[in-house]
Amino acid sequence: MAGHEAVTAEPSLRRAELLDASYAYVLDHGLNGLSLRPLAAAIGSSPRVLLYLFGSKEKLLRELLVRARTEQIAQLTVALAAEGRSHGLEETAGRLWAWMSAPEQRPMVRLTYEAFLLSFSHKPGPWAGFAAEAAQDWLDLLIDTQTQLLRAEAEARATRILATIRGLLIDLLANGDNERIAAAVRMGWL
Repeated sequence: MAGHEAVTAEPSLRRAELLDASYAYVLDHGLNGLSLRPLAAAIGSSPRVLLYLFGSKEKLLRELLVRARTEQIAQLTVALAAEGRSHGLEETAGRLWAWMSAPEQRPMVRLTYEAFLLSFSHKPGPWAGFAAEAAQDWLDLLIDTQTQLLRAEAEARATRILATIRGLLIDLLANGDNERIAAAVRMGWL
């Protein structure tokens, strides 16, 4: 069995291709109730190959969640950067909102929220800790814009803004009332 685990840890082109295809699949179909058989069929593989390359369904799911967090933060970091200058908290919050609420981000946002909720369950499985890790990623981005404040105050302000953005995103995903939500955003973040 130890030899099998060593094989699954080795990177390969096929493994990377299947991870990419699996990520695209979960963006379209979600995580809850994910079964290897339909996933494998959709991405041109077999459950056996997926288990061989990733070790288990849970390990594959965990890698997909890491990919979602990593990709989201990388894309957001690029979206927030503007000619190398730093932004204040309100401007960063506005840019964060604009990026997260854009229609092209909906699959990733939906996937992130699904993983958030699953991580709160009594048996969180592969998504254990996802909500806390992802929340810290976002908080760090917002805290880093407040260099003039003490850490405790910067964390409190970032927490309030992050909670507001999360609530607005849930509302947007739930009913798509863009005008009402846009009016709330125009009221400001602080």
